Amino acid sequence: MKTILLTGFEPFLDYPVNPTMRVAEELDGTMIGDYKICSRILPVDFNRAEARLMGVIREVNPDVTVSLGLAGGRYKITPERVAINVKDGAPDNDGNHPIDEPINEDAPDAYFSTLPVRDMVNALIEAGLPAEVSNTAGTYLCNNVMFGGLHYAATERPGMRSGFIHVPASHELGIRHGRIPSWSHEDLLRGVRVCLETIVSGK
Repeated sequence: MKTILLTGFEPFLDYPVNPTMRVAEELDGTMIGDYKICSRILPVDFNRAEARLMGVIREVNPDVTVSLGLAGGRYKITPERVAINVKDGAPDNDGNHPIDEPINEDAPDAYFSTLPVRDMVNALIEAGLPAEVSNTAGTYLCNNVMFGGLHYAATERPGMRSGFIHVPASHELGIRHGRIPSWSHEDLLRGVRVCLETIVSGK
């Protein structure tokens, strides 16, 4: 049986809930075509998130790794095109605060996603869900995890496809936060399923 490793993140900064956590947990164990989804939740911690992802990849041995992240303020689902070899941003949940640091000094400056980014966007739009390709995953934990997954695939698992999808806030988070656009949980879940179906269909 083929496997998709799907990761979400725990809450962080001024986001008291993280919709990617709930989406990943609800999809855990379900089937998308011939692929079984195995979900894990990653810490928002520069010192632990990438290592946790590598450990889970070794444990699960997935054919595809898809990481989800919250992009508070975005109105659309945005599959990421590229991850850069930089970590920077606000302090993480453990107080780590890197500034202009490389993720891996021995790695390239950037990696492109090996997921069908444009096809996912087209499928989402066809399903009536606003979407666009994003050309920046930022420099926070989302970018860090995307870069780590792609570097591991390039150096250890060349047959594994890997990439990252940013999603908007859920209504629950939008109400609690008070200043960001939001989607219903049902639409976020449907959007992620559309992306996964596109990945496994080979479109």
